[in-house]
Amino acid sequence: MGEMNTADMLVRCLENEGVEYVFGLPGEENLHVLEALKNSSIQFITTRHEQGAAFMADLYGRLTGKAGVCLSTLGPGATNLMTGVADANLDGAPLVAITGQVGTDRMHIESHQYLDLVAMFAPVTKWNTQIVRPSNTSEIVRKAFKLAQSEKPGAVHIDLPENIAAMPVTGEPLTKDEREKTYASFRSIGKAAVAISKAKNPLILVGNGAIRAHAAEALTEFATRMNIPVINTFMGKGVIPYTHPLALWTMGLQQRDHVSCAFDQTDLVIAVGYDLIEYSPKKWNPEGKIPIIHIGAAHAEIDSSYIPLVEVVGDISDSLNEIMKQADREGKATPHAVELRSDIRADYEQYANDEGFPIKPQKLIYDLRQVMGPEDIVISDVGAHKMWMARHYHCDRPNTCIISNGFAAMGIAMPGAIGAKLVHPDRHVVAVTGDGGFMMNCQELETALRVGTNFVTLIFNDGGYGLIEWKQHNQFGDSAFIKFGNPDFVKFAESMGLKGYRVNSVAEFIPTLEEALKQDVPTVIDCPVDYGENLRFSQKSGDLSCKM
Repeated sequence: MGEMNTADMLVRCLENEGVEYVFGLPGEENLHVLEALKNSSIQFITTRHEQGAAFMADLYGRLTGKAGVCLSTLGPGATNLMTGVADANLDGAPLVAITGQVGTDRMHIESHQYLDLVAMFAPVTKWNTQIVRPSNTSEIVRKAFKLAQSEKPGAVHIDLPENIAAMPVTGEPLTKDEREKTYASFRSIGKAAVAISKAKNPLILVGNGAIRAHAAEALTEFATRMNIPVINTFMGKGVIPYTHPLALWTMGLQQRDHVSCAFDQTDLVIAVGYDLIEYSPKKWNPEGKIPIIHIGAAHAEIDSSYIPLVEVVGDISDSLNEIMKQADREGKATPHAVELRSDIRADYEQYANDEGFPIKPQKLIYDLRQVMGPEDIVISDVGAHKMWMARHYHCDRPNTCIISNGFAAMGIAMPGAIGAKLVHPDRHVVAVTGDGGFMMNCQELETALRVGTNFVTLIFNDGGYGLIEWKQHNQFGDSAFIKFGNPDFVKFAESMGLKGYRVNSVAEFIPTLEEALKQDVPTVIDCPVDYGENLRFSQKSGDLSCKM
């Protein structure tokens, strides 16, 4: 192999971990790493902003379960990286961030672009460190990937000073250890089975942890055999097919909705892979009186509204299968919550033939669902459209509607779509974004064109920060500081060598989307949206009464 420096060893360790892509920007302090990558099997994808690089790695990690890798230089490059790193950490997506740094001989004095990056990244990562001894590189990289990919997954950070990167080193990458499954105790399985057997109106609340654990099949069988309705969080979509008669779709809108009635009536919540960060239990169990069974790969977080009767901690599929063997729900009546399904579906279907323009968000999402296949992927940015996507875009399969609801960072959709398309080049991918989120990372459309990731960006265009306007009206009855102007999005797309479309009527949307999905370049669809529906929904939810 010839003489290696620390940067060479770092890249060899990345290859050993199975890294396919490194997303990032070149910089003076990561030159040695870039040189090592040039001669490696890893594809370096040059992005237009470090935040975009981190979001690409974030989505790659979420969809594969393998840590996505992003790279920046020191100082402003590293600070730009932080938002995407924080998003991955709070959303439970495995990610390894690598930053360049000044030499160790400059850290004791005031120095150009120097920040203590280990201290800076500490609050937004599971673990981080600086390489100060070349011989420790293989241990540090192996630990980084092990921690990033272990439950609950998240972000880690490695800081590499430029003088350390150039130092010679010997050795080999460390052997990867196989992650062994862990299994819940017999006692916890038995206690959970007894509680489920006794419950009259149980509910299953399923979160992203069930997707990470690949527990969709086991969860669907458990719900079917136990005859228990299922509600998913924003990040738990697709764990049970939305067409299943026990699927009550999505909770988490922070306003009352049909599923609120289910929580009003339940006598037991079976939380499966539920992360409290997705939607606070104080929203659905404010007095802490609902009995809870926690089924997950890790112990429950401490929260006064989430104190489980029992914690079933271990492989989720195995736990569900073992509980099924012991629980007896023979002769139990179907829980009342199933009766809500007709109201939920009726609310969804009422927009199927709506002809209003600008298009109502419910209608836009209804039509989007008609075009997209069961394996196709939509990635929602953050804004008012995210709430409607969560409520109205329903899934047959896990990881086909990606919503960031841990950190919930605006600007994630388009960079994320690049990561998704690299993982699944054979699937249609649509980035759903507001005009506010679009302008935060629209520069990455050039990256998408350059690397050949052809996806559709659908812009919900309302000329403002619609979600904040919605919240302002709910709280104060008026809004302020939320309006802005936009460029001509069609011309913007065309100026980058993309295809641009503008929707001028409801009837145009489906054929426009179908045409856009056929293009061999990324496409942008500008669609005016009627966010008057936001306030109408708030009024309707405020008047909601439960029939049960």
